[in-house]
Amino acid sequence: MTQTAAHRQAGIAASNKPQPAKLLDRVRAAIRARHYSLRTEEACVGWVRRFIHFHNKRHPAEMGESEISQFLTHLAVAENVAASTQNQALSGILFLYQEVLGRDLDRIEGVLRAKTPVRLPAVLTREEVRNLLGAMTGPPKLVGLLLYGAGLRLLEALPCA
Repeated sequence: MTQTAAHRQAGIAASNKPQPAKLLDRVRAAIRARHYSLRTEEACVGWVRRFIHFHNKRHPAEMGESEISQFLTHLAVAENVAASTQNQALSGILFLYQEVLGRDLDRIEGVLRAKTPVRLPAVLTREEVRNLLGAMTGPPKLVGLLLYGAGLRLLEALPCA
């Protein structure tokens, strides 16, 4: 076998080796293994992606608590996100570190927290629900009755797009 043929054959053998899964694919796989919803998966992957891009595409394995703190503070100060949004971002990043990278983090300190607005819960009374469902007809009424009676989310009663 000539030297060129040997190099070609070595190249073929090297290309048959499975490539390690990309980080976001590993996050998706970990979420699916836990049977989380598609929306949870989309949110978590989105926050991990934003975290990585915020730090100029550094790999999260090279970063730690201080970078997470910087990102969360940026969300609260520069992007003016709600407290629940900041908490969702933190949850996604913690999932990445604990479940995908297998790394426990120390306390994340120095984070400027987004302010939580004071709101009263908006809950319909039984009479209001009765009036609302009574005004509906056809398939929308059936979906409304199913949502209310079973305590489902809207996307759990609608067909997948």
